[in-house]
Amino acid sequence: MIELTKVTKLYGTVIGVNEIDLVLEPGAYGLLGANGSGKTTLINLLTGQLKPSVGAVRVFQSDPWGQSNVRYRLGLCPATDILYTNVTAFQFVRFLLELQGINRLDSAELANNALDVVGLDDKDRNRPMGEYSRGMKQRAKLAQAIAHDPELLILDEPFSGLDPVARHEMTTFLQDWVASGKSVVVSSHILHEVENIAQHYLLMNHGRLLAHGSTTEIRDLLADIPREVTLRCTDAVKLAGVLQYQECVESVGVLDGNLGVIVRSTDANSLFDALPNWITEHALNVTEVESSDESLNWIFDTLLKMHQGEI
Repeated sequence: MIELTKVTKLYGTVIGVNEIDLVLEPGAYGLLGANGSGKTTLINLLTGQLKPSVGAVRVFQSDPWGQSNVRYRLGLCPATDILYTNVTAFQFVRFLLELQGINRLDSAELANNALDVVGLDDKDRNRPMGEYSRGMKQRAKLAQAIAHDPELLILDEPFSGLDPVARHEMTTFLQDWVASGKSVVVSSHILHEVENIAQHYLLMNHGRLLAHGSTTEIRDLLADIPREVTLRCTDAVKLAGVLQYQECVESVGVLDGNLGVIVRSTDANSLFDALPNWITEHALNVTEVESSDESLNWIFDTLLKMHQGEI
C-alpha cells in the first residue's frame, strides 16, 4: 500500500524527514511523535502535497506527486482548521467532490451521506462553518475525507479540540472503519488516543523513524531494557524476600504501607512465567500485577531515550 525508499525532505537547511525506509501493507497505523517530529511532513509526502528532496514515495504502487488517480484513493483529514467561514459544510463537501470529477447530483448525495455518518444534522450542515464549534469543524473535515469512499484514510491530529463525547464518537467511527476492512493512518502526539484504533505504530522523532511495527514487535526491541513491575499484595515484605533471590530480578522495593512491591527486571517474561509458582509455593496473596510497558507511552519514551543515548 505504501512504500518509502530513502526518503528525505529538506526545507532549505531544515530537515523535515530524514532517510525513511518504510513498507506498509493495508491496515491501521498510528503515526506517533511530538509536535515537530515530522509527522505532517510525512503525511504531505504520502498525499502528494510535497515531493521528496531525495528518495521515492509510492502509494498504491504509484508516485502520489501530481497523480490525481492516486489521490482519489486517499482521504485526508488535515490538522489545519477550515477557513471557509461563509460556506456551509454541505457546500464544502460537495464542492470538493466535484473537484474530483463527480457530477453535481451524485456529489450532493455523497456529501449528505458523509455528513450523516459524521453526525452533522440537516440544520448544522446548512449553516456557515464560521458558526461551528471546533468539534463540528472536525466532523466537517472528516466528512470531506470519507465522502468519496477512499481506500486509505489519513488523519492528522483528528482528536485536537474535541470534547470527551466527540473523542469517543471519533474513536468509534475509526474502529468501525478499520473493522470494515479499510486502511487508516492516524497521526497524533497523544499516544493513548491511537491505542484503541491502530494495531501497528510508526514512532517518529526529529524527522527520523525510531521504530515501526506492532506493539509486540516494538516491545521486542526493548527486550534487554529493565522494566518495572508493581505487585500488590497483603504481605509485601514476605514477597520481597522471595523475589530478591530470583535470577530475573534486578531489584525489589516495598511500597509505602506494605501494600506491595516494585520489581525491576531485565527479563519480565520470565518473571511473569515464574510468578504463579512462587505465589503457590510461598502461599502469597498477590491481588494485582501492573507492568510499566503495558502503556505505549512507556515504549515511546524508552525508544526516545535509547535514540538520545540515555539508555
